[in-house]
Amino acid sequence: MSKAVYLLMAALVFCHPLSVGQQTEPDGARKVLSRVLPSYPELARRTNVSGTVKLDALVASDGKVKATEVVGGNPILVQAAVDAVRKWRFEASAQQTKERIELKFSPR
Repeated sequence: MSKAVYLLMAALVFCHPLSVGQQTEPDGARKVLSRVLPSYPELARRTNVSGTVKLDALVASDGKVKATEVVGGNPILVQAAVDAVRKWRFEASAQQTKERIELKFSPR
C-alpha cells in the first residue's frame, strides 16, 4: 500500500481538534530530556486543519531517535511531527526502546 494511502486512512481514523504543540508523555519508560515543538504547516493553517499525530519512535541507547513510524494522523501534519520528534533527546538506557508519542495541532 502506498504511503499516501496509508496516511489518508490514518487521518480518517485519528483526526480530531486539539491544541497546538501539546505533547502527551511517551508510553515508554524513558524520560524526555529535550523536546522540539513541531512547526504548524502553512497548508494546515490556511485550511484550518487540526488533529493529533501518533508516532512510534525507536530510541537508541544514547537517547537519540533512530527512526519514526507514523501510527496515525492527518497527512498534512505528519511531516512536521516527524521532523520535530527526530530532534528529541531521551535519557540514556542500556538498550534501544520504542516510545509512543502523540503531538496535537490546532490552528490558533
